[in-house]
Amino acid sequence: MYLSLGEILVLFLFGIIGLYFLDSIRVRELAVQAVERASARDDFQLLDQSVHINRLSLSRDGGGRWKIWRQYRFDYSFDGVMREQGFVIMLGKQLQAVVVSEPNRTLH
Repeated sequence: MYLSLGEILVLFLFGIIGLYFLDSIRVRELAVQAVERASARDDFQLLDQSVHINRLSLSRDGGGRWKIWRQYRFDYSFDGVMREQGFVIMLGKQLQAVVVSEPNRTLH
C-alpha cells in the first residue's frame, strides 16, 4: 500500500499536533511546580492546585531563537478567605516570572 503526498502531509500534521500537545502538558506541569515553589517561599496558598492557559504567543529567547510564550493564570490566597489571581509566565520550558500581588496585611 502506498500513501499519497496528501496522506503523508496529514500524518505529519497529526504528528506535529501530538508533539505540541505533549510539550504543552510538560510546560504546564513546570508552571505548576514553579507556582508551588513560589507559594512556599512567599507564604501564599495555591488554590485548586492548577494553572490555566491565559495567553499564548511566539517570542524570542535571549539567544534569538523563537519559543512559545505562555501566560498561565492561577488562583491563590494569603489568608484562605480572599481569592486572588496570579500569573506565571513561561518561555519555552523556562520560567520567566511568577506574578502575585502584595498581601494586604493588617497591623495590630
